[in-house]
Amino acid sequence: MRKVSRLSRFNIASLALGLAFLYLPILILVLYSFNASRLVTVWGGWSLRWYHELFNDRAMIEAAWMSLRVAVASATIATLLGTLAAVALSRGERFRGRTLFSGILYAPLVMPEVITGLSLLLLFVALNAERGFWTVTIAHTTLTMCFVTVVVQSRLGSLDRSLEEAAMDLGCNPVGAFVAVTLPLIAPAIVAGWMLAFTLSLDDLVIASFTTGPGSATLPIRIYSEVRLGVKPEINAICTLVIALIAVVIVIASLASKLSNSQGESAAPL
Repeated sequence: MRKVSRLSRFNIASLALGLAFLYLPILILVLYSFNASRLVTVWGGWSLRWYHELFNDRAMIEAAWMSLRVAVASATIATLLGTLAAVALSRGERFRGRTLFSGILYAPLVMPEVITGLSLLLLFVALNAERGFWTVTIAHTTLTMCFVTVVVQSRLGSLDRSLEEAAMDLGCNPVGAFVAVTLPLIAPAIVAGWMLAFTLSLDDLVIASFTTGPGSATLPIRIYSEVRLGVKPEINAICTLVIALIAVVIVIASLASKLSNSQGESAAPL
């Protein structure tokens, strides 16, 4: 049996420094959201004052609600379209224009966001579309769909196709075999793709700034406009709430992934 090498002190120190570099600023931000002092660099004791101020800030709450609605809508649409695209590329036969389709699909992965945002802005102006919730949602769907496709396609590529063939030998049509066998097995990838799309949409600033309109600013745009004039304690509070929301989404997605994994494993022998 191969012996497992223990971590050296250097590896432990490197890991600790890396985790501190990533998470210590977030921890400080959360800590100072409970600071009683108005100065974000001076500790004045524990207080929920800035959360109370935040919930009285109508503009910030509306921006947060706008970002949440856009993130949920765009992630759901991107997951649906990205999953269909992944199935077409992985399970579909070779079709004319496949290379062009793949290139267009994966272009947002490498294209600068400013170019994507400007292109979508010119499109919406040409269509004379009123910029607001739906234009931002379409833009974020365009951005995140390729990420969902990559995640789901990699999962489809690692599956044993004999399971689908066995289901069709037992009387399932291709659609029935996909729903009964393949879909439960790729459900963790679909959940991961949705979660990634949700996070990317919630975080986006550049594309949203091009495609949003008056009265429909997202939370990153609102925070950026506030930070330019100085960091307010309310910003620490809203960022803490966003971190808590992301943590809840991760927990729910992990539970859903484990549930779908157990269902897939129980259905696989059949």
